[in-house]
Amino acid sequence: MVPAQYYLVLSAAMFCIGLFGILTRRNALVFLMSVEIMLTAGNINFVAFSLQYGNLTGQVFSLFTIALAAAEVAVGIGIILVLYRNFRGVDVTKATTMRW
Repeated sequence: MVPAQYYLVLSAAMFCIGLFGILTRRNALVFLMSVEIMLTAGNINFVAFSLQYGNLTGQVFSLFTIALAAAEVAVGIGIILVLYRNFRGVDVTKATTMRW
């Protein structure tokens, strides 16, 4: 049986990779992928703690998080399509002209 600490280290590494992707990239698609990596890291934490404590609460929360991530991707793809249509690219620094 794999100890829960290994899952937590994997989750922390994935979260840091996602955070690095959000902070350093300008591409909106990379933003979405980085947020998905961070949400997956949270799901790994939920499942690891569910395994450690022997109940299914963490797994249920991870199912809700997966549903939330699917809705976030649907909204994010719509925003990316509008960015591409208006600016002919998905660079998020060009979208500052859309302010009031």
